[in-house]
Amino acid sequence: MKTYNVGIVGATGMVGQRFILLLHNHPWFKITALAASGRSAGKPYKEAIDGRWAMKEPMPESVENIMVEDAQADIDSIVSKVDFVFCAVNMKKDEIKALEQAYAQKECPVISNNSANRFTPDVPMVIPELNPDHIEIIKEQRKRLGTKRGFIAVKSNCSLQSYVPALFPLDKEFGVKDVLVCTYQAISGAGKTFERWPEMIDNVNPYIGGEEEKSEKEPLKIWGKIENGVIVPATKPNFTAQCLRVPVSDGHMAAVFVRFENKPTKDQILKVWENFVGEPQKLALPHAPKQFIKYYAQDDMPQTKLCRDNEGGMAISVGRLREDSQYDYKFVCLSHNTLRGAAGGGLLLAELLCAKGYFD
Repeated sequence: MKTYNVGIVGATGMVGQRFILLLHNHPWFKITALAASGRSAGKPYKEAIDGRWAMKEPMPESVENIMVEDAQADIDSIVSKVDFVFCAVNMKKDEIKALEQAYAQKECPVISNNSANRFTPDVPMVIPELNPDHIEIIKEQRKRLGTKRGFIAVKSNCSLQSYVPALFPLDKEFGVKDVLVCTYQAISGAGKTFERWPEMIDNVNPYIGGEEEKSEKEPLKIWGKIENGVIVPATKPNFTAQCLRVPVSDGHMAAVFVRFENKPTKDQILKVWENFVGEPQKLALPHAPKQFIKYYAQDDMPQTKLCRDNEGGMAISVGRLREDSQYDYKFVCLSHNTLRGAAGGGLLLAELLCAKGYFD
């Protein structure tokens, strides 16, 4: 596999920082450009992020002296240095859509962590193990954009990554009909640490703006099919969601209640999870977890602190599967929200696209 030059647009934010750590010593990708807002532009990365490095691991020396460029004003300079970019900016949705399209139309593929283009009909929203075939819509998107190389691909909402992977293979076997999910989401999902958000210590906030709508709508696009040059969302399963912010640094947990078209046995469900293998595992992508869905038989597992880093934070942890009095079954899921749910999920999507030749 050849080496590709990579840029990070939104490099000073928490997800941008996570991208930097994940890309350090990556076998296929090398960071050659960093971009942020005009406030950070013109400074070495170490200076631009002074006092705001939120990762537990130290900043790699390889990025300390890369000059930060303006994500909007310096597009030409940035695209001249890279084969594609990751985008994780904090801007208004219409501004993000315009920015990502501007990079794509400069023939620079965009792997986006943002929500702005998730419902653009010809933009694939991909969890690589679940709907890798959706990347085939890129050829239609390129026709619309008038590009040969440029395109936009996005990852889904971070909290979906914990429970949708557990439901998706069950639907293939037994037909998932109705889903009720309550998510308990870490503060890093808001780009915060406890030092920056002391109000969240010993506190639960029952509202996360826009999160419940995403949790109910985005799975249907993942379940959807390509028809007539667009991705048509599925009409089922039926999802209803409630999302809470909890005093946890990293890791989104979900309590899931599910009703099936054809109710399976508990052993049948466990067998599906144990044997499920996706395209990233078949391709042995660098950041693909070997065991994508890990089930815990212990009553008190999975626990956020103990399980969020499974398989480098890229695995889905599941536990407490049991029958329910109103639905067929209930269980608990967990994923690392800034790894599998954000930068790691974006990186795995980029690895999939790379392996399929979309950056060539």
